[in-house]
Amino acid sequence: MHRFLILTAFCAGAALIAPVAMRADDHHDKRYYDKEGHDYHTWDNQEDKAYRVYLGEQHQGYREFGKRKAPEQREYFKWRHDHPNNVLFKVEIK
Repeated sequence: MHRFLILTAFCAGAALIAPVAMRADDHHDKRYYDKEGHDYHTWDNQEDKAYRVYLGEQHQGYREFGKRKAPEQREYFKWRHDHPNNVLFKVEIK
């Protein structure tokens, strides 16, 4: 009976930890290649904020960037090159 309890506790612990371990791998930033700009865009929190600004200017609802069609992604990259971080996110240092 004691072995059964240990095995049950082990399986329950593994079942609880598995989703956390799988989510930990999702924290790697995704990179998208911009063919026209000949560079990579790392998709992190700042890039996501810029993407949301772009969507607001275009009057579009949010849709995950990776699910956009290639022409739509190229349009965003074109816009993004004209709107670098220092223009989008002005930081005042006093």
